[in-house]
Amino acid sequence: MTVRPAQRDDLPAVVALLKDCRLPHEDIGPGHLTDFLVAEDTHGLAGTVGLERLGANALVRSLAVRTGLRASGLGKRLVAAIENHGRTHGVDALYLLTTTAADFFKHLGYQTVTRNSAPQALQATTEFSSLCPAQAACMVKRLD
Repeated sequence: MTVRPAQRDDLPAVVALLKDCRLPHEDIGPGHLTDFLVAEDTHGLAGTVGLERLGANALVRSLAVRTGLRASGLGKRLVAAIENHGRTHGVDALYLLTTTAADFFKHLGYQTVTRNSAPQALQATTEFSSLCPAQAACMVKRLD
């Protein structure tokens, strides 16, 4: 399994995986792939995760793992890789919204916070303001 930065050619497969996982994908375009990672195996795209960077804060989004590879550790590996990507690019805090994976992220050191406590720039993103439902848990992790 290889984890690498996403490339423009990966966009159709990334969007297809997000659709399969019932995750927001409507706003994903080529410009987003700068801060996306993909995991590949011999069968093609196995997983993806991305960031929307806004200064020292970023929104983790689009963590998706292909059916059949869930609970294999790939999700944790992708989260660790995107956290490292964030650190490398000067991100101090990672925020995310989830309706299904709060326990997963809690085990990785994310804490639940009120949605209103997220920085205004993150609240203004399409993912935050309209794609994720209001009942989604908002979580944060400070990077060391």
